[in-house]
Amino acid sequence: MAEIELDRTDRRILAELQRDGRLTNQELAERVALSPSPCLRRVRRLEERGVIRQYMAVIDAEKVGLGLLAYVSVRLQKHVNGGHAPIEQFARDVQGWPEVVACYTMTGDMDYLMRVQVRDLAHFSKFAMDTLMKHPSVVDIRSSFALSTIKEAVAGVELPAAR
Repeated sequence: MAEIELDRTDRRILAELQRDGRLTNQELAERVALSPSPCLRRVRRLEERGVIRQYMAVIDAEKVGLGLLAYVSVRLQKHVNGGHAPIEQFARDVQGWPEVVACYTMTGDMDYLMRVQVRDLAHFSKFAMDTLMKHPSVVDIRSSFALSTIKEAVAGVELPAAR
């Protein structure tokens, strides 16, 4: 997909909404030095173009009983008869695993990297043994557990400078 051209005002709108997605249009307009109507038009344009994908609440996982964060690398069996069946099946199945909060296709010796958020080590062990290792496409998994969070840009991305 082609990169969307963003001017300085668009970038300021995005930065403010990343800081606080609950701003009213009036508050946002004041922060970016626009009147409310042009501000709303810009926000709607950013939404329509897919620059703003959604608005959401960021939940503290520990406070809702999901205190263990694991990063799991997964290697799948190789393609069967030149097809992509194992990859497609795994990608479909991972959508239904609530423990997996993010999953990425990777380069290198492992095929996927998953971010897994669970209650505790027993919950992780059950997920790993009963779901991952029993999946017909999975050949190997490697897990690492987060000891602490140093930086987490949950909802925000640093926007590149305007060209």
